[in-house]
Amino acid sequence: MHLASNGPHHAVFEFGDLRVVSLRDGYVDMPPTRLRDENNRPLDELPDTVPLIDGSLRLSVNAFFITDGTQSILIDTGASNAWHATMGSLLDALDEAGIRRADITDVAITHNHEDHVNGLIAPDGSEAFPALQRVWIGVDDTAVFTGRLEPVRDRVVPVTRQTAVTDRVTAIPTPGHTAGHTIYEISSSAGRLLVWGDTVHVPSLQFDQPNTSWELDGDQPQARQARLTLMEQLTKPHHFVAGAHLDSPGVGRVTRSGDGYSLEYLAPPIS
Repeated sequence: MHLASNGPHHAVFEFGDLRVVSLRDGYVDMPPTRLRDENNRPLDELPDTVPLIDGSLRLSVNAFFITDGTQSILIDTGASNAWHATMGSLLDALDEAGIRRADITDVAITHNHEDHVNGLIAPDGSEAFPALQRVWIGVDDTAVFTGRLEPVRDRVVPVTRQTAVTDRVTAIPTPGHTAGHTIYEISSSAGRLLVWGDTVHVPSLQFDQPNTSWELDGDQPQARQARLTLMEQLTKPHHFVAGAHLDSPGVGRVTRSGDGYSLEYLAPPIS
């Protein structure tokens, strides 16, 4: 996989016979106390390798568009105008990348939190993707489709087990962060790409110390085990990761490093 082109809000990667487009929705700042040890206590101190901005952790918010030229899918949708003002750039990112919203028929959601699902509805209240036919999401996260998201409820496809979404995309339940948290495995002629949501929140720490949890994980032991399992899987040859909260554009490869892992980005972060 290699970077082909990029802009302020997007990056295009050639992945064998597929194209992977990272789309930057923005960022959110969180207190460092969200990071927790194995007893759900805030960490005593953070390593110097973990950057803070005005005392906060800055988490990128990314979505990903996968296409083989015939079949396409958007994974996650950002926050639209429904959370912090530092998010909501997904539609601009799509325009910048030359992706027509009217061509998107399938959206896959990693889980039901605001910064992943609320972008199904545009800031003006209309559906962001007028040709939308299916919204894939873990069965235990489907209750989110009320209120703001009610207009797309009739197109929700609950994921109950490992499921083929397209010929190239497989939904794999990975509960822990939420009960319905789901990753998407992408198969190309060049290897495998795992697209995850909130498996990792702070990449500068959680690859090196994967036992470190996040306060908002619904089931921290389950989320921790899912993270360890996925990181180990990613050390296989020709495996890559794309993450919602990895530093934008959020695509890289994983290797073992000491008692943990190391993430090598395939493109420099978008500032």
